Amino acid sequence: MLIAGFPAGAWGTNCYLVAPAAGEECVIIDPGHEAAPGVEEALEKHRLKPVAVVLTHGHLDHVASVVPVCGAHDVPAWIHPDDRYMMTDPEKALGRSIGAQLMGELTVGEPDDVRELTDGAHLSLAGLDLTVAHAPGHTKGSVTFRLPETAEIPSVFFSGDLLFAGSIGRTDLPGGSHADILESLARVCLPLDDSTVVLSGHGPQTTIGQERATNPYLRQVAAGRPGGDADPTSAPRRGM
Repeated sequence: MLIAGFPAGAWGTNCYLVAPAAGEECVIIDPGHEAAPGVEEALEKHRLKPVAVVLTHGHLDHVASVVPVCGAHDVPAWIHPDDRYMMTDPEKALGRSIGAQLMGELTVGEPDDVRELTDGAHLSLAGLDLTVAHAPGHTKGSVTFRLPETAEIPSVFFSGDLLFAGSIGRTDLPGGSHADILESLARVCLPLDDSTVVLSGHGPQTTIGQERATNPYLRQVAAGRPGGDADPTSAPRRGM
């Protein structure tokens, strides 16, 4: 298994290229703001051929490079239908004007081929089996992707902006819901094995076991206290 990841753009959003091995087909996860050069560098370095872009949610810091990346390689983009509008109307998705000086030149819109994700779907792409889980809370259409455990590696969980090392995604933007994100944490994250590797939309790699033991939000839902709120000063939210 090859997973090449790098932080891109103004928000340091993690973009991942996933393939069975170097020199094979790959899937690109969340090519966001200013990610296109890093994608091309990783494709060349590992001799990869992209077959699809898959998106954990529609915020601009995760989708801003979808059009150029899909166009350059003639591949489809997969996104949950509840977040699809964000590709063409990012300001509506954020509830505020986008600062041109910060964001620079943007290509807004949909690629030629957009396909919609559903909860529980299994995507067979590039020799990979990605299981999709709808996980609203950060946005209405947030999803996660999970690769199964093999003899060589534990299961890998691409959590988007649902779960971070020590924190969770913010819920104060349009479509966000604190109650929904706690429900998603309980339903999607808690059943996973402790050995599951978590590759999130921002920040470092972690594991479900580490987060179960230390993440105040995951500890909250594991203890059956979904109505409360962890101390935001000890676990600041991340993401756009």
